[in-house]
Amino acid sequence: MTAARGEATYIVHSDGAIVTGHRQVAVEAPVAIEVDGFGYAVMMMTPMDLAAFATGFMLTERLADAPTDILDIDTFEASAGWIVRIALSDRSKGRIHDRVRHRTSDTSCGLCGIASLEQLARPVAKRPPKPETSTAAIFAALGELRGHQRLNAETGAAHGAAACSADGGIVALFEDVGRHNALDKLIGHQATDAAFILVTSRISFEMVDKALVAGTPMLVGISAPTSLAIDHARTHGLTLVALARADTMLVLNDPWEVFPPTGS
Repeated sequence: MTAARGEATYIVHSDGAIVTGHRQVAVEAPVAIEVDGFGYAVMMMTPMDLAAFATGFMLTERLADAPTDILDIDTFEASAGWIVRIALSDRSKGRIHDRVRHRTSDTSCGLCGIASLEQLARPVAKRPPKPETSTAAIFAALGELRGHQRLNAETGAAHGAAACSADGGIVALFEDVGRHNALDKLIGHQATDAAFILVTSRISFEMVDKALVAGTPMLVGISAPTSLAIDHARTHGLTLVALARADTMLVLNDPWEVFPPTGS
């Protein structure tokens, strides 16, 4: 077994026939996040690219303002799972004291470390820039996407988050059993200096919030958005596209009028 995949035995019953075999499965493991000695969260995720995940997670949780606020990341496997220990700079240390608490998350993890509804209104540093891309580029990225999802090709159980260039080329892609984790890995890799981010999942409030932290001009998802995701994107000026397929897409928020209606 690698950190990303394992193997499972299966038995198929079909039309009276019984077939046994083996298939690759995506590894899901508990990953404990410790920040400056405090236990902050336990994420159920694919234990690969953990340093990139830790960086992105600190940024999207607003525990760090920039990658330079993260002084050290130590990852290691323990008997019960994985542990990621993170050391923050002096200017960031106080935040963990305000929000530290233990919580367990599943693959539909929400907002870690948030203790009240009022804290949902976390600051966004700046409004996203205008997307410099086209409909054709989005379709091109969708066409490339499957070829970059190696873990999902082997297991059928991994989400992907990709940074895409203006012409639709995929600059970088990270995978995980959790859609939030895949996006955090991409953000932590600092591969978000691209025309747009493409995700293989529904678009929730948290996904929009992470995209805003990354400063990407546009978030594109292959599944549907939630109402709160649309509201969040519209409030902060993020271009939002959902239900993106090979030849169609749904534009939910277009503050720069990059995708004007036909005939306009």
